[in-house]
Amino acid sequence: AEAAELRARLRAVRHTVLVLSGKGGVGKSTFSALLAHGLAADENKQVALLDIDICGPSIPKIMGLEGEQVHQSGSGWSPVYVEENLGVMSVGFLLSSPDDAVIWRGPKKNGLIKQFLRDVDWGEVDYLIVDTPPGTSDEHLSIVQYLSATHIDGAIIVTTPQEVSLQDVRKEINFCRKVKLPIIGVVENMSGFVCPKCKNESQIFPPTTGGAEKMCQNLNVSLLGKVPLDPQIGKSCDSGQSFLAEAPESPATLSYRNIIQRIQEYCEQQHLEEEKIM
Repeated sequence: AEAAELRARLRAVRHTVLVLSGKGGVGKSTFSALLAHGLAADENKQVALLDIDICGPSIPKIMGLEGEQVHQSGSGWSPVYVEENLGVMSVGFLLSSPDDAVIWRGPKKNGLIKQFLRDVDWGEVDYLIVDTPPGTSDEHLSIVQYLSATHIDGAIIVTTPQEVSLQDVRKEINFCRKVKLPIIGVVENMSGFVCPKCKNESQIFPPTTGGAEKMCQNLNVSLLGKVPLDPQIGKSCDSGQSFLAEAPESPATLSYRNIIQRIQEYCEQQHLEEEKIM
C-alpha cells in the first residue's frame, strides 16, 4: 500500500536524479542548486529540488528562500517556488530558525523523507533533483528504497581532486552498485583555480593520485566534467542568487552548462530505452 501511495504521488515525475558524495564540503548542495537552476533555464521544463540533508539543510539559503514556510493544501504540502517552474522542499522550511539543530535518530529522519515523497504536491515535473547528505547511511538507504517503487534515472557523484575526498567517493560508488542505483557520472568540483588578474592556473587541491579522471578510469564510471573554483560561486550561494545567471561567461559556468547538457542527454536516452521495453 505504501509503495502504491508513493507511485501514485510520483507518477507525474519524468526524471529523478540523486546528487551524492561520500564526503562533506565538496559542493554537493551547490551543485544540486545550480543543476536545478540550469535545467529550469528552459521555461518549458518543470524542475523540483528536494533537500533530504536533514541535519544540514543549506538549500533554502543557496536558493534565496531563507525564512519561507511550507503551506498545506488539500492536495498535500506545497513546495516553495523560486521561479514558476522551479519548486523547492527542505526541512529548513520547517524550522523556526536557520540556527535550529535537528537532533533526530534514524527512524524519524526516514519518516520525514517518506513524508516529503508522499505528501509534497509537486504536480507535473520533468526533473526531480534530490540533494543528499554526505555518506552512505539512513537517508541514502531510505531514499533509494522509497524511490524504488517508482524510477530513478541515476546518481551524480560529486568529489574534489584530492585523495582524501576520492577515498570516500569510491565507497559511494560501491554503495550505488550494491543497491543497484545507476551512476550517471562523477563531477570533479574545485578543479583548479584561474587567477582573475594574472590568468595563471593553480591547483588548490592537488590531485596526488590522478584526481577524479584516474578514479573514473579505474572504476569504469563516466567523468561528466570538471568545475574550476570561482570565488563568485560562494558569493552567489550566500546571497541566494544563481551563479549561472550572475557570471554567464565564467569558465565554471561553461563547465556547468556542459555537465548539465550531458545529464539531460543521459536522462533522455534512459527514457527512450524504457519506452522501447514498454
